[in-house]
This record gives sequence, structure tokens and C-alpha cells, in this order.
Amino acid sequence: MTTSSSAADKIRAAIRDIPDYPKPGIVFKDITTVLQRGDLLQQAIDLMAAPYVSGLSRPDIVLGVEARGFIFAGAVAARLGAGFVPVRKAGKLPWKTRKVSYALEYGEDTLEIHMDAIPEKAKILIVDDLLATGGTVGAVVQLIEATGAKLLGASFLIELEFLKGRNKLSPLSIHSVIRF
Repeated sequence: MTTSSSAADKIRAAIRDIPDYPKPGIVFKDITTVLQRGDLLQQAIDLMAAPYVSGLSRPDIVLGVEARGFIFAGAVAARLGAGFVPVRKAGKLPWKTRKVSYALEYGEDTLEIHMDAIPEKAKILIVDDLLATGGTVGAVVQLIEATGAKLLGASFLIELEFLKGRNKLSPLSIHSVIRF
């Protein structure tokens, strides 16, 4: 069995940097190289779930943020024996929704969840592939706060520390497997 440190190191080594994508000056962290390897995918899921495996930190529901967050959130939910709730972009859910709009670098976006997706007092964990500026997760936090549920924290495969998204989300408990 590998230690969490060596597993994280193997995952980090598999992440591919794509310079100037999606625009000049950005270095995109490509996780498809992790997803295509079953051993690394399983280790990533285990490491993302680890802080929430037992006791009061165990969630009732894991929220996954569209789209890559769905990959990890569903698997983390299954690992923890929790339910999974998708957070989608506007207009993608078929029933009554709760929504929040938030600012992007150039414009605005809207996220939605079903009105009945989160029971009051449920313990919630947010899972996404990457924490950058914190804007998207900040919007998800607003959705959760409107339900009366208890937010346990957020878990990410990757955190881009230089963008200081963690600071924007304070005092939310943040767990990230790999930090760049």
C-alpha cells in the first residue's frame, strides 16, 4: 500500500501542463492523464475522501460542480456512502431550481441545484477537480447556505495556490490533494 504522500506525488507527476490554454498566459492542468489510469484515479478519490471518512466529518451529501467535478464527486460520494447532488449551469436541470449568479473575469455565470436536493440540516461536502480563484465554489456555498444545511467543507484534487481561492472561501474548511 502506498502512503498518501507518495500517491499524491504519483498523481502530481501524471498531470500534464498545457501552456497557453484556453488563452495565452494560462497553464492548464490537464487531469485526463490521471483519469485514464485506474490506479491513479482510485488514489485520487481515496485522498479526496480521506478527511471525511468517519465521525462528524462524514457528509450526507456530496455536491459536484459541473463538469469535471462530477467525475470526482460521484466517486467520493460512493466511497463515503453519501448521496450525490449535481450543481449545474443554468437551464440544465429538469425541475424547480434554486440558483445563484456570480461574477467571472469577463461576465457572469449562473449555477443551479434542484429545490429539493438538499434536506435541511444535511451535512454537505463540495467536491471539484480544481480550486482556482474560488468564485465558482463561493457561488455553491451561497446555494448551500440558502438551504439550512451544514457545510462541512470542500475537497479538491488540485489547488492553484497563487490564485488565493482559499482566502476567498474562508472560513470554509478546504482540503486539496495537490497544490501548485
